[in-house]
Amino acid sequence: MTETQTMTEAKISIRGIRKTFEMKDSEFVALGNVDLDIQDNEFVTVVGPSGCGKSTMMNILAGLEEPTSGSAHVDGRDVHGPGPERGVIFQQYALFPWLTVRKNVEFGLKVAGVGKAERRERADHFIEMVGLEHFADALPKMLSGGMKQRCAIARAYAVNPSILLMDEPFGALDALTRVKLQEQLLDTWSREQRTVMFITHDVDEAVFLANRVVVMAARPGRIFDVIDVNLPYPRTVDVRLTPEFAELRNRVWHAVYHQGPDAVPYEQTK
Repeated sequence: MTETQTMTEAKISIRGIRKTFEMKDSEFVALGNVDLDIQDNEFVTVVGPSGCGKSTMMNILAGLEEPTSGSAHVDGRDVHGPGPERGVIFQQYALFPWLTVRKNVEFGLKVAGVGKAERRERADHFIEMVGLEHFADALPKMLSGGMKQRCAIARAYAVNPSILLMDEPFGALDALTRVKLQEQLLDTWSREQRTVMFITHDVDEAVFLANRVVVMAARPGRIFDVIDVNLPYPRTVDVRLTPEFAELRNRVWHAVYHQGPDAVPYEQTK
């Protein structure tokens, strides 16, 4: 994000989003009047307790759910349904088990009508980018969990979305694999530049990746705090050992786990 960008140039804008679900005898408010702007090429992580509406907000941005009221905008246009400018990566890899790594990465390009030679070239570029060039012809059953997620990331990048929406993509992985993929994701983001919204329950992960950390509160889901992460890129594992990282981690941790029943929404503090 450059210093000349302003809030009016936001890549993603959420305005007054409210989402309710009908229960048997009541109404559950998943999101209550949420406002948020994310700038072009910004990396934003979203943390918060279970039930605070993180995934619901992302599903609305992905076009998989409609808000009860309010609106979501991408490049100034209302979001109604999925779009090619938004790549979505979930915790479950959702790879086609009968297709090789290369064919999985090519799939979206094939659906879009991209020619065979260009599909192969673009798929191989992103397969190499995520370090799977030696497994391009392997089936998903031959891959580890981390490798499957790298394949899913390559597939999302291959269709050239300007936005990546990532819902706990590393949540099911072991700690060492998770740290390695965090570093690789930042390396990919620094070279390819996309606007990223990344949901996580891991405070360390949220701080390590982000330009800004959005902390949400529950009942109803709302933005509790937005914390700037002024740590320089590129970031390696060594940054986790610095006092600056520890200070930010503690601030985010406190915001997530010490909200209390009378937490004031972020919008009301501005």
